[in-house]
Amino acid sequence: MNYQESLDWIHERTKFGIKPGVKRMEWMLEQLDHPERKITGVHIVGTNGKGSTLSYMRNALNYNDYTVGTFTSPYIEVFNERISVNGNPIPDDDIALLANIVRPVSERLVAETDLGNSTEFEIITMMMFVYFGNVNPVDYVLIEAGLGATHDSTNVFSPVMTLLTSIGLDHVDILGDTLLDITKDKSGVIKEGIPLVFNVKDDGCRDHIYKVLDEKNAKGIELERDIILTQNGEEFSFKYGRFDFDDIKLDMLGRHQQENASIAIAALLEMMERGLVKLDVNKMIQGVESTFWTGRIEKISNQPPIILDGAHNNEAVDALVETMRETYGDKKITVLFSAVKGKPLDTMVYKIGMLADTFNVTEFDFFKAEDGEVLFNAIDHPDKHFVKDYIDYIKHFDGELLLITGSLYFISEVKKGLREE
Repeated sequence: MNYQESLDWIHERTKFGIKPGVKRMEWMLEQLDHPERKITGVHIVGTNGKGSTLSYMRNALNYNDYTVGTFTSPYIEVFNERISVNGNPIPDDDIALLANIVRPVSERLVAETDLGNSTEFEIITMMMFVYFGNVNPVDYVLIEAGLGATHDSTNVFSPVMTLLTSIGLDHVDILGDTLLDITKDKSGVIKEGIPLVFNVKDDGCRDHIYKVLDEKNAKGIELERDIILTQNGEEFSFKYGRFDFDDIKLDMLGRHQQENASIAIAALLEMMERGLVKLDVNKMIQGVESTFWTGRIEKISNQPPIILDGAHNNEAVDALVETMRETYGDKKITVLFSAVKGKPLDTMVYKIGMLADTFNVTEFDFFKAEDGEVLFNAIDHPDKHFVKDYIDYIKHFDGELLLITGSLYFISEVKKGLREE
């Protein structure tokens, strides 16, 4: 298969849906002589903040001259982003090479076992392990979980460090409909003796995490207990163990980003204390401060201000609304919103509606996208509108500020559409 044929084959596997469980992954990895055992990896799980936290770690390691592979989802502009080296998507030829390595194993899975077909996400995860384990080894691999943790396709390797960025109500149809249910799933990522750096607000969830940490003889490093973050406007100070940093100022906005950066810094410092990495801590902080992650309160125009944010659940919307009020409270905000099916629409649009002077909804071309009429009817706002051609609307927007939000998949389509114009 060439590159395009490889993409077609990978995307075709969406028809097999989401199938939680790691047995298919374990079987296929064994056939490939376990490439996942050859990496030095960090596992990052959580409802929100995974991509940003991963980016802070990656950039800090890059500033210390390490080569870093990353695995993220979804992609925003090009598919190859999902497997990147030092923030750069891998070449088309490498995608094709990996697909050609993995496809025969995937076909044998169906022919030789009763485990069924591998999913799209399993195939991409397999490709990542093969790439960093066999094809293009790097110093560190930062791996973002896809959905949940215990039964996620990524939960098949032994990391040197694990991070849990947040717990919120998302994917409740699969992970459970209470915070404790979701915590039980996320805590399945905790491995014997491997430290967990985490940011969890709920007391019951926190208690469960400490119970699992105790069972696994693993160290817990908790934001606000072990990691002290003190906010001072756009700057913050950080303290963990013998380390103390003042006046950290991020390129990314919001208290939630300061929290993400803090657990990333703590994880790196713990790795350094354990002899897993050598760091110039000043370069580490410089790397964290200069980190950018697309689709997270990303300004794509100054005149007029146009901001993209992929907030796609209640917790992410809360963080978005708080940051927009702090940063752009003097502006009349026009919202352009779309979402995928299965999200808590009523509460999401209510929270965003409190921010919006004008509330526009639209629909985009994606198999999981919510119908525009459903979105429009979910909104109770005195100035709401349906936008048919969202790219044309964005290009001709002349208000005070436009906020485009509701889904990372929507943000991806917006970027694609603007790029093609």
